[in-house]
Amino acid sequence: MKHLSIRAKMPIVTVRPIHFEDFDGHDFERLVFAYLLWAGWRDVAWYGQTGSDLGRDIVGTEIFDGEPDRRTVVQCVNRASLPLTKAKRDMKRAVAAPSGKPDAFLFVCRSNVSAGQRDKVKAEGKVLGIRYANVWSGAEFEEQLRLRGEFLLKRMVEGIPFPDDGEGLRKFISEFAELSDVEALALLALPFDRPAFWTPFAEECRLFDFQEAIENTIGALNTGIWKSRDGREIRRLPSLQQIADPKARGELKAIVRDLDGLRRLFVRRRKDGSIIHCQCTDPHCGGFQILNGADRELDDARRVILERARAVIPGFDVEMR
Repeated sequence: MKHLSIRAKMPIVTVRPIHFEDFDGHDFERLVFAYLLWAGWRDVAWYGQTGSDLGRDIVGTEIFDGEPDRRTVVQCVNRASLPLTKAKRDMKRAVAAPSGKPDAFLFVCRSNVSAGQRDKVKAEGKVLGIRYANVWSGAEFEEQLRLRGEFLLKRMVEGIPFPDDGEGLRKFISEFAELSDVEALALLALPFDRPAFWTPFAEECRLFDFQEAIENTIGALNTGIWKSRDGREIRRLPSLQQIADPKARGELKAIVRDLDGLRRLFVRRRKDGSIIHCQCTDPHCGGFQILNGADRELDDARRVILERARAVIPGFDVEMR
């Protein structure tokens, strides 16, 4: 399959590390807040800008497909290291805050963080009853930005006007008029990053959610409304109609047709008895039997879709496991 012109038009550039140490504390928090909005976190609040954060620069709900959401406290560490004493103090303050104990705590650092230090932070979190205590080093935060929010870096690093307050950032993130095709296509990769596309069908443990996940991906590409498998809106995206390049837009339409073909194939195999759900009385049981090579057929159809997406979306990295 030939790669479309959208890639050919991308200039060859040297990617240099971002020097987060050049950011002041406010700008670093602002970039983290904008990224979380852009990544689809819900109910994101920026406490750091008020000057009284109680160990919580940012609080938001991280959305997961197929597992419970996590109310997460985010602390931005714009310093040369993450001392364990600071990590313990911040987590204790967050647990004692009026909003109550969070499900998770995330330190976003500008510096490198050793594996041993991460383990200590996680252990301290467990002592406080925080199930998930994670750390992003500066390199890991940069990787997330380049993967999902390259345009945020461009505006911050190159001095392009960028809102300075929470509400301004919220409005800025909700609009897509300034996005290039490359940036919009990168966003349209997000709905594919879910188990329905990377789990071999014989290992799929949520059979009844498979069809819903495929239909939600079709809806996200067509309308720009990205939903979880249980129907909750995760975030707004550009729709395929907003892609200016006609070849790229046409390829996205072909991907939608292939997705619909995958959905129809799944329905047919359910109807003809090639996929039989467990006959036990537990409505949540994930057991099922696959006959007549239906799993290979469904896996092959997904591989074709992922290859087409990889050809048109720069940096697309979802693949069957």
